[in-house]
Amino acid sequence: MAERVFPRGPARLFQRLGPRSQVALCQLPLTLIVAALAVATPYAWPTLLNSPLFLAGILLSGALFLGCLLVPWERLMHRPYLLIPILDFVAIGLLRNGAAPLLPGLAVLAVFPVIWLSASGMLTRISLVLSFFGPLLIMVPSLAARFPNLTASDVTTTVLFPLMMLAVSLAIRFASVHVRLQQRELAEKDRELRKLLRESREREKLLLTVLDATDVGIAAVDRSGHFLVSNNRQRNFRQATRADDAVPGQGHQLIFGQDRRTLLPPEKRPISRAIAGESFADYLVWAGEGPEQRAVSTAARPLVSEDGQLTGAVVVYSDVTGWVEALAANQELVSNVTHEFKTPLNSIIGNVDLVLDDVAALPPPVAKRLLVVQRNAERLLALVADLSASASAALNVHPKRTDLASLVETSIGSAQAQAEHANIVLTADVPSPLWAYADPLRIGQALDNLVSNAIKYSPDGGSISISAQSTKEWVQLSVSDTGMGISGEDTTRVFNRFYRTESAKGAAIAGAGLGLSITKMIVEGHGGNITCASGQGGQGSTFTLTLPVEGPPPSF
Repeated sequence: MAERVFPRGPARLFQRLGPRSQVALCQLPLTLIVAALAVATPYAWPTLLNSPLFLAGILLSGALFLGCLLVPWERLMHRPYLLIPILDFVAIGLLRNGAAPLLPGLAVLAVFPVIWLSASGMLTRISLVLSFFGPLLIMVPSLAARFPNLTASDVTTTVLFPLMMLAVSLAIRFASVHVRLQQRELAEKDRELRKLLRESREREKLLLTVLDATDVGIAAVDRSGHFLVSNNRQRNFRQATRADDAVPGQGHQLIFGQDRRTLLPPEKRPISRAIAGESFADYLVWAGEGPEQRAVSTAARPLVSEDGQLTGAVVVYSDVTGWVEALAANQELVSNVTHEFKTPLNSIIGNVDLVLDDVAALPPPVAKRLLVVQRNAERLLALVADLSASASAALNVHPKRTDLASLVETSIGSAQAQAEHANIVLTADVPSPLWAYADPLRIGQALDNLVSNAIKYSPDGGSISISAQSTKEWVQLSVSDTGMGISGEDTTRVFNRFYRTESAKGAAIAGAGLGLSITKMIVEGHGGNITCASGQGGQGSTFTLTLPVEGPPPSF
């Protein structure tokens, strides 16, 4: 069903009127002019009071206006009210010819019935005929009065005036057609806009339904941080935790760092980072306080317009409290178990060492077995130490200005005996001094892990080299070997806790898969990163540590 386009302003007011009022309103301009003429006649042209034609024209005009108000036009069919403008030609003819030659310009009043007929919707031919012959009949009596003493001016005036009224009628017709075409176009556009509006609302409803069905909080914000779209989970989450950072710098925002106690500064909050144009994932914050405090993993992607301008961002909130608590419980369990293992292991190793102090007095088979016990106990103690380190949520790091060249030299010295036993050549190409902002104990531990791994995964001998390069902001240490290598898909997984490659398992190389995960924790604790590049099939591997040259500026 087509939708109507409702007019506005005067057109709407006109449509609200009844048929009688509409007809009277169309007749009103001509009636007002005739009424003014009737009032002015006794003072301006008193001789016209003796003209029967003039008085008849005034009376007919008044009668026509009364007829507009009194006739029940709404009950009649086929628009009989159009008889009014036709009779107006008669009234104007009586007025014009009755007032001649004092007021010959009254013929121009014919423009009112011409406009009425042309805009009424009457058949075009009929309205054009009436628009020409009505004014012509007004002009003919004066022309007949001069017959046979007619001049070219008289004939021209008589014919020109009806032609002018015909031109007015044509202009109104053309304007009406143009207006109707515009109305039709507007109606079509209005229907299209309403259709698009319905479709847009349906899509919005579908989008909100989909968003509400997800188990994560989703919010779209503009550049000012005001929410454009958000789902129920995100709104409920904000309400429950009182963590409302819709407008940065306003409101009571309970958003804490990973220690669960330090409030994040405004620029570090997820939405503030997002509207600044950052794109991030797995940004863990704690929202709320007390028993209601929740761990939230956030991610953000910027919204960019077609011309490349930042318009806002989409931020996703995932409640990972259960996962974080389970991880903490797992780490606590591992920490407790490893702590309980250390005491009996130290006792075993200590007693074996005491027995082996007098190894010459022991029978060779017994000494051999005790050495096996000692070696495996020490290996088990090292494994327990690795487990204890990996169970820590964050390794304690105390960075300071450190010469990495001395750490490299110490690490090579410590691994030299192991390398010679495996027929491996250790080399270093590191400038001295090589300053960085690092914890010498922890970075030394990381280097020892990398060099030990490189020796262990080079079972057929070869070489291991440590190199360095630096910029004004970063220092990179690379440990390269010519060993068995790592497949491309394993280069990112080797840093996962307890992960070991299939090639290492196949070669029966001992290990628990903790060394690289601990090394990654150490490096990231310094604000750096570690990467692995490798070519499998005996092409070796290269592990690169990136550390900052300078620490944060001092605070006063």
